[in-house]
Amino acid sequence: MTSMKLFPRIKFILTLFVIFTLVILGLWFSHKWLYYQRLKNLSEEGISRLDLYTTYLQGVLEKYESLPELLANDKMMANLLNDPASPERIDALNRYLETINNISDASDTYLMDSEGLTIAASNWKEEHPFVGRNFSYRPYFKEAMSGRLGRYFAIGTASNLRGYYFAYPVRQYDTILGALVIKINIDSVENNWGHMDETFLVTDPDGVIFLTTKKEWRFHSLTPLSKDAYQHVVDSGRYPNATLEPLNVVDEEVSDIGRIVRIKMPGDFKARTYLLQSRHMENAGWNVQILTDTWRVERFIFLVFMILGFIFTLGCLFVLVVKQRRQRVIDLKRFEEQALKVLQEANTKLETRVAERTHKLTETNTLLRKEIEDRKRTEVALQHTRSELIHTAKMAALGQMSASINHELNQPLAAIRSYSDNGKLFLQKGRLEETKWNLEQISELTERMAQIGVQLKLFSRKTSGQMTNVPLYGVIDGALEILTPIIRKSNVNIEVETHPANIEVRANYVLLQQVLVNLIGNSLQAVENSPVQEIKISSFSNEGTVSITVQDSGTGISPEHLPHIFEPFYTTKKSGQGLGLGLTITERILREMNGEIHVVESTCGAKFNLILEEA
Repeated sequence: MTSMKLFPRIKFILTLFVIFTLVILGLWFSHKWLYYQRLKNLSEEGISRLDLYTTYLQGVLEKYESLPELLANDKMMANLLNDPASPERIDALNRYLETINNISDASDTYLMDSEGLTIAASNWKEEHPFVGRNFSYRPYFKEAMSGRLGRYFAIGTASNLRGYYFAYPVRQYDTILGALVIKINIDSVENNWGHMDETFLVTDPDGVIFLTTKKEWRFHSLTPLSKDAYQHVVDSGRYPNATLEPLNVVDEEVSDIGRIVRIKMPGDFKARTYLLQSRHMENAGWNVQILTDTWRVERFIFLVFMILGFIFTLGCLFVLVVKQRRQRVIDLKRFEEQALKVLQEANTKLETRVAERTHKLTETNTLLRKEIEDRKRTEVALQHTRSELIHTAKMAALGQMSASINHELNQPLAAIRSYSDNGKLFLQKGRLEETKWNLEQISELTERMAQIGVQLKLFSRKTSGQMTNVPLYGVIDGALEILTPIIRKSNVNIEVETHPANIEVRANYVLLQQVLVNLIGNSLQAVENSPVQEIKISSFSNEGTVSITVQDSGTGISPEHLPHIFEPFYTTKKSGQGLGLGLTITERILREMNGEIHVVESTCGAKFNLILEEA
């Protein structure tokens, strides 16, 4: 009898033990799985940002990569290296390099002879210029003297500032006379990148950290340097006065997600755990790395298991309470069954009504979503069509200007050919001053042709439509530059007045330029046969808005055409002079930029008034 009473109790204890064991195993496996999944998500986020960091760094370097080669091929460099004792030439080259350095936004630009002595430099006016210093020990100089493009990152011995060096050989025929070096500042990378829980760092080929969002990690290494690597860094003078000590990596674990490292810094109570991910930059030989702190993963798992533990505790308490009250439940079971039956019937009716209404709401919601999606697709298609129409109008305008542009380019080309022939004859006769003057004229003509090409390229490209603060005078000047060939051909007098001169508007630069090209182009055609050929462009600000007026001295717009001038494909021009889309596109562009366009009554010619928001 006693054994029969003990059996249910033992069975209950064994059941609790099995349940407790299963719960512990489940929590352990859940912890492993959840930790892996959260680290995987963290790794995917890190890979995305790592790709961005690497692409940004490559873009910074590629921006200046071709500049040393371009400057090294300048005959001025070879001439100075052949005659380095000329103070006049050195002074001229110093000023030339200073100008190039300011335009390219580089840190320093300087010329070295074959012995590594700096002959001329952009910082010739500073307190510690490079002129007269010898940098032959630098690896970038040695690579340049061997005929290759030299690359190198180091701290400047004169400026004590970090920088990346490009060096290219200066040749005269097959002889290398020296090297042209450009130093760029990439400290902005540390300021522009980095994340709240991430440490961004870049290591050189020897493993030394030279770029990092943690300044205390700068000029350290993740692993101890070998003797050869340490001696190589010291001999090259790359990081003067740097200790090159490794970081205190307590532990490291390699998994399919990445490397998990634990680093303890001086003053920290305990080591921090990071997910280490890296990318290799082939050209520079750098390793771009991200260390993501895993505290978010650990906090998330801690919170999850706190909640699970709380739920499990509540479950255990619930089981105990249920067991204690089991006897009372048996006594009340009959009454509850009757009440439950009534509640089930009421619940069934309620669920039926809810299901019916939910079905109707679901159908209505489905129809609404479908209609919304159709409208979104229509809006996207309309926006795309509008963008293509604007771009087509640009191409049409460029097509109409092609003959004038061709004439504008052929004149400089003919002049260049004539100057080059004269230069050859002067050179044969030893008349160097006349030869130099001819070459200067060729340079000015090529600059003029390049400006025409830059304006046409800027005008013809597609734009995202993003609104920015746009200087109005620059937009008007760019539009007139695009129309310069037509203006010169027609001899039209154009007056531009802006009050104040530095006024800015909220607009898209390319689209606003297209608006002005359309209006000025129409005015040029309107005054083509007029006795007085004048176009006046004026602008002024008024209480948060800017008014821009374009008026010509043509015949004007007749009253019967005024109501229709902004309609698509409506034109009063001769066949072949337009599609009737210019003013339509102009109105839509201004509307998208929160602007307006109106035709103003005028006693002389046509007058259009544009209104935009002031920046």
